[in-house]
Amino acid sequence: MKKLMLGSSLLMLIVLLIGVFRYHQDSTVLLLPRGEQYLMESKSNQADQVQQSPPIPVDQAKISYSLQNDELQITFDQGQHWQQVPIEKDALFTGEYTGNEQTLIPGSYYLSDAIVAFIYAIDGGQGSQQVSLKYSLNQGKTWEDSVIAEAFPIMRFRKVSFVNEQFGYVILTGDRTMSQEYSIAYVTYDGGTTWQATNDTGNTRLLADGGFVDETTGFMSYGIINPESPDLYVTQDGGDTWTKATINIPEKYTPVFVQAELPETVDDHLIMLINQGPSGDYQGGKVKGEFISMDQGLTWEFVRGVPVDESD
Repeated sequence: MKKLMLGSSLLMLIVLLIGVFRYHQDSTVLLLPRGEQYLMESKSNQADQVQQSPPIPVDQAKISYSLQNDELQITFDQGQHWQQVPIEKDALFTGEYTGNEQTLIPGSYYLSDAIVAFIYAIDGGQGSQQVSLKYSLNQGKTWEDSVIAEAFPIMRFRKVSFVNEQFGYVILTGDRTMSQEYSIAYVTYDGGTTWQATNDTGNTRLLADGGFVDETTGFMSYGIINPESPDLYVTQDGGDTWTKATINIPEKYTPVFVQAELPETVDDHLIMLINQGPSGDYQGGKVKGEFISMDQGLTWEFVRGVPVDESD
């Protein structure tokens, strides 16, 4: 009986001590000056708001993305709804890249209603990387991974795009030493599920841009460090063979238009802009040359000078 009474007394003492402790905590807050109480409540509310704040799109496009809180998320309705991309942020910036990581590397991703895709890489050891594509065909509801290259030198340039829902391409460069590097194009004919390497062009200059306008016709444009003339290669067989394009530039513009951009199909011909390179100063560097090709990119003729699109 004495043991039972002793046990009951100890239990009551513990409950009493807990009550006193909680009362002391509440009393401490209540005894704070009103200004300090408001500050504590304000900080608490701000913390809750930060946790609940929705991502902010990087631009005003209908389909966009956010890297807030080191997470990649995409939106298909200007930020009203978001889908998280299951990928580590660091994998999106591997290789030779020194820019800020608040936005994705230009060209390293593709956004459309039908396909969204992101190039990423993981360390493969011995100075190589496994380069892959994270992609979704249903606006982020489910995600797939496909390997582009099992072992690729440390990347510099990377670009992915799709010409249609089945055919797409990836352009990669790596193993840079001074003004030389390796470059190659990969193509897919099944919406990104599998990738095959094309033959390389044999040119080891630094790549400025590359891509395909259809399933057979592609281009690789070289020269980014003080180029003196356009250096454009074209394939008309899906990358099996590459030929250096002939670009006929009027003599007065020969030292002006020096870096070829990716051509575009317009009706039954191709149109290409050639810019002035990184140090061009003709008319303030605000003019590009427009060229036309009637033979799928093998030869090009000058059309006119056009103003630079400031939104580029």
